[in-house]
Amino acid sequence: MTDVTHHRITPDEVTPIEAAAPARHAWFPSSPCGAGCITAAPTTRGRGAIALRTVAVAATVGWLVPVGAMVQLLPRPLRRRFIRVAARSLLGALGIGVEIDDRRPFAGRGAGLVVANHTSFLDIVAIATVVPARFVAKSELQGWPVIGGLARRLGVIGIHRESLRQLPTVLDQMVAGLHADDAVGVFPEGTTWCGRSGGRFRPALFQSAVDTGASVLPMHVGFRAGGRDISTIPAFIGDDDLLDTVRRILATRDLTVCVRLHELQFPGTDRRELAGRCERLVFGPVSLPPAAADLDRVHALTLAG
Repeated sequence: MTDVTHHRITPDEVTPIEAAAPARHAWFPSSPCGAGCITAAPTTRGRGAIALRTVAVAATVGWLVPVGAMVQLLPRPLRRRFIRVAARSLLGALGIGVEIDDRRPFAGRGAGLVVANHTSFLDIVAIATVVPARFVAKSELQGWPVIGGLARRLGVIGIHRESLRQLPTVLDQMVAGLHADDAVGVFPEGTTWCGRSGGRFRPALFQSAVDTGASVLPMHVGFRAGGRDISTIPAFIGDDDLLDTVRRILATRDLTVCVRLHELQFPGTDRRELAGRCERLVFGPVSLPPAAADLDRVHALTLAG
C-alpha cells in the first residue's frame, strides 16, 4: 500500500466528511441549502400509490439482499453487473427514471477515481447504474435502512467525521482500491447541496489519483421532476432525515435522475489543479441538450413505470 501520510493536507482542503463535526472551525465547509430550497412537486401521488411504491421498495430490497450475498462469490465483472442492475432496480422501485448522458469520446474504457457533485444519498445509487464505485462516505450511512445495505454491497469506505486523524487512513484505503483496479468515488464538495447550486471541490482526496496515476472520471448527477430542469425534492439538506427525503421521493411523480459522464482526466502532479479542472467540468452547462452527434450516447432507461 502506498504511504500517503507524508503529504501535507492543509485545512482548506479538508471536507466535512473528514472534519470533526462537533468543532466547526472557520474553514469548515458548509452548505447554505435548507428547507427553503425544497420546491413543491409538479405532480404527486395519492396515498394508495405511495403505499404501492413502498411495497415495491420492500420487495426489491427483499430479493437484492440475499442475491447480493451470493453474488459476492462470483468474479468481479459479474459482481459489477449485478450492482448496476441492483441500483437501477432500487431507483425503479422508488419511481425514479434514469437517463445516462455519456460525453466520453471513448465510453466504457474504465475509471479510476470518480468525482461528482453531491445532492442526495441516492447519488451513489445513481452513479452505480453506470460505474459501480467504492465511495468515501460518512460511516453512519452504512447503518441506514435500505441505503445502508446497498452501500455495504458497493464497498463504501466509511469515515468517522469526529476524527480528522482518519484522513491518512482513508487516503490509504483509496490508494489500495485504485491499485486493485476498483473504481473509487468521492464527493469533493464534502456535503450535500440542493442541486441548484454547488460547492467548491476540495483537493485533499484527489491526492489518491496523483499518488497512483489513476484516471479521474468527473460526473454530474441531477434530478428533474415533471420535465423541469432541476428538482430539489431528492436533496438531503438542512434538517432532513432519511425518512423526510424518502417520503418526498415516494410522493412525487415523473422523477428522473440524469447521470452525465465527462471525459477522463489525467491526474497530473497537482491535486489543486486537478480538483479545479474537475469542478469546472462537473458544474459546466449541464442543462444544455447534447449535440446531435452525441445523441446516440444518450440512453434513456424507463424505470419509473
